[in-house]
Amino acid sequence: MSSDQQAITEDQWRRAKLIWNYHQMRHDLRPADAAIGLGSHDLGVATHTAELYRAGLFPTLVFTGGNSPTTAKVFPRGEAVHFREHAIELGVPAEAILLEPNAANTGQNITLSREVLAAAGVRPATVLLVSKPYMERRSFATARKLWPDVEIQCASEPLEFDDYLKSIGDEKLVLDMLVGDLQRVIEYPKLGFAISQEVPEDVHDAYESLIRDGFTSRLIS
Repeated sequence: MSSDQQAITEDQWRRAKLIWNYHQMRHDLRPADAAIGLGSHDLGVATHTAELYRAGLFPTLVFTGGNSPTTAKVFPRGEAVHFREHAIELGVPAEAILLEPNAANTGQNITLSREVLAAAGVRPATVLLVSKPYMERRSFATARKLWPDVEIQCASEPLEFDDYLKSIGDEKLVLDMLVGDLQRVIEYPKLGFAISQEVPEDVHDAYESLIRDGFTSRLIS
């Protein structure tokens, strides 16, 4: 952690882990007709998508995502392009990968990937979404709203909270994103972007406490 980053207290870490655990769906994965790897700052999404492909869980996958302020410097040619290249390096055949390079949010990730699959003649009954660990619940809620006739499974790199913090290298950023994703889980159903999901009281309390502590850079206004 660099010297200009906010030090995370033990209590903040405990509250963040509550939210981290809530975000993960813990689905028992079964073979799916297709997978969608959701673009982000986390190349681990591409790594895990490749692992699941090699395990035989799906025959076709889409990497989706353009750029965001968080990813433009890391993935200058776009999230999906870099994810695809990484998966090919890890042994996924290029012909198994479809590319969706324009999505700027999770709703577009889903709708544009659906269009890319349809254009390739793939109309899945089951879809596996691969995301950052703390984005599972929001991606599930979004897909269930926008693609209700498809069975949705969620997966992410099987990392413990501590290990994920170390892999990203910026604890403040991760906690900001945990809080920001939970805000979207709470607020997006009211806007018609996602299905509603129950948030346990202790998780909601942890969320409000971390907002008071200043973990707010990923909140929507």
